[in-house]
Amino acid sequence: MTHIVVVGAGQAGASLVARLRSAGFDGDVTLIGAEKVPPYQRPPLSKAYLLGEMAEERLYLRPAEFYQDQRISLRLNTRVVGIDRAAKVVTLNDDRRLAYDELALTVGAHPRTLPAPIGGALDGVFTMRDLADADAMAPQFVPGKHVLIIGGGYIGLEAAAVAAKSGMKVTLVEMADRILQRVAAPETSDYFRDLHRRHGVDIREGVGLDRLLGDTHVTGARLTDGTELAIDLAVVGVGINPATILADSAGLAVENGITTDEYGRTTDPYIWAAGDCASCLFHGNRIRLESVGNAIDQAEAVALNMLGRAEPYTPKPWFWSDQYDCKLQIAGLNMGYTDVYIRKGDTPGVQSNWYYKGDQLLAVDAMNDARNYMIGKRLIEAGRSPSPAQISDPATDMKALLKA
Repeated sequence: MTHIVVVGAGQAGASLVARLRSAGFDGDVTLIGAEKVPPYQRPPLSKAYLLGEMAEERLYLRPAEFYQDQRISLRLNTRVVGIDRAAKVVTLNDDRRLAYDELALTVGAHPRTLPAPIGGALDGVFTMRDLADADAMAPQFVPGKHVLIIGGGYIGLEAAAVAAKSGMKVTLVEMADRILQRVAAPETSDYFRDLHRRHGVDIREGVGLDRLLGDTHVTGARLTDGTELAIDLAVVGVGINPATILADSAGLAVENGITTDEYGRTTDPYIWAAGDCASCLFHGNRIRLESVGNAIDQAEAVALNMLGRAEPYTPKPWFWSDQYDCKLQIAGLNMGYTDVYIRKGDTPGVQSNWYYKGDQLLAVDAMNDARNYMIGKRLIEAGRSPSPAQISDPATDMKALLKA
C-alpha cells in the first residue's frame, strides 16, 4: 500500500492531506508537525488571538477527531532532520526512520531575526510567526508600555495596529524611504501611514535600527539617525525566509524557496512541495506566494497531482490584511507596474488602487472596498484589462466592466 508522508503541519500540509482523502486516496497518510498542537490558522495570531478575542481551540483548522476519522497519522512535536532520497526514508529527531513512497514538503517559512550582537537575543524581543510567539508576546501587550516595531511591511503594521488598540505607545521604524515600499505603491503607503498616525502610531521612515539596548532585557533602542528611545519591548517584523534547510541538505534544487515545476514536483520525482516554502513559475518568473490562499490552492493541486492528475498549477494571487477597522484585500501581483489609478468610495476610508503596466491591469489594492476587490480579482483572473480611463472615471459602472 502506498505511503504518503507530508512534512509540515501548517495550512498547506493540512490542506494537502485532507485533499488526498477527499480525492479518494486509500493508502497510508502521515502528517508530521514540529509544534505540539494540531494544524491551526496563523493570520489571527497577530490580530484576534493576540488581543484575547479568540481562544486557542478556535484557531484549529480541524478538530482532532478529523485526523482519526480520516485515518491520517498526525505526529506532533516531531521534526524531520534528514531525507534519504535513495532509500526513500526520512529521519526523525528521535532517530527513528520512516519510509515513504511519495513525500511532500510543506514546511513553511521562518521569521527573520535580529543578530545577537545588536540585541536580537535580549529578553523582550519578539517575532510573530507561530502560536508560541503569540503566547509569549500577549502578556506584554498592556496599556502604557512602549513597543518598538522594527519593519514597516504588513507584519510590522499589523503588530502596530494591535499594540495601538491595546493602549500601548507605539513607535515603528522603517529603513526604506516609506512603509510597504517592497510590496505596494506609494499611494497604498500613504493610505496606511495616515491610518496609523490617526491611531497614534509614531512612524519613522528612512530610519533603521542601529542596536537594541539592555543587559538581559531590552530597555532601549538606538536608531540609525542617532536617536535613542526608552522601550519596554520590541517586535521584529522584517520578513520571512522559506524553510529550505531540509531540502537543501537532501540535494534538491532551491531557488527563492524549494524549486517546483508546474505540477508542484521538486527535482526529485518522488518529492513535492507547496506553500510558503515552495517557489513556482508565474508568467515566466519564479516566485513564492506567502498567503493562506496560495497555501491551500497549491497544496490541493499537489495532492491531486501526487495521485496522477497531472494538471499544472496556475497561481491566483490574493492576499489580505486587517488593521484597525480597515480590511485590505489584494488581488494579483504588481510586479513591473508603471502606473497606479485611484478610485475613492463615497464613504471615508473606502479606496482601491489599480496597478497597470501600460494598458494591462496587474493588481488591485482594495481598502474597505470588497466590491471593487472582487471585480478586480475576476478581471485579473480572466486576463481582462479595462482602460485606465475607465478605472479613473468616478462615473464608471464597475460591475459592467465584467460584462464588457
